[in-house]
Amino acid sequence: MAFVALGSNLGDRRAAIESALEALRRADCVEVTAISPLMETAPVGGPPFQGPYLNAACALRTTLSARDLLLLLLRIEASQGRTRVERWGPRLIDLDLLLYGESVIDEPGLCVPHPRMHERPFVLDPLSLIAPQAVHPVLGRSVREIRDAVIRVERKRPTESHG
Repeated sequence: MAFVALGSNLGDRRAAIESALEALRRADCVEVTAISPLMETAPVGGPPFQGPYLNAACALRTTLSARDLLLLLLRIEASQGRTRVERWGPRLIDLDLLLYGESVIDEPGLCVPHPRMHERPFVLDPLSLIAPQAVHPVLGRSVREIRDAVIRVERKRPTESHG
């Protein structure tokens, strides 16, 4: 089982995510087995004054390798007009490979599990709704456990402005 995060904060955000999901459904060797509800979140990092994101997560069964799945995600982003101009900048669509079974991969251009997923409530919240028991293969903890720990830390922090 593979898990993908979807996000958008430009244009028709809902349509962008739905279009990406439809492209995944149409792809050979991919079966979308679960989709989280859409969640609106404030942008984290990046330039100030970005609009809010819509985020979701989906579960996939696939016979594609992790690298080929990543290439599919990048093709879907490009087909929807995604350009990579600014790190953590606004985007029409963002598709991130979060987990690929129990694989741990660290290669140029491909890092699984996603290197920052365990720090990001906007990833963990939707993922925990469709895969609470999925285990992070490096941390050895379930998505729900990681999410709950991040929320506890967030509650203890002073309120910060995200621009």
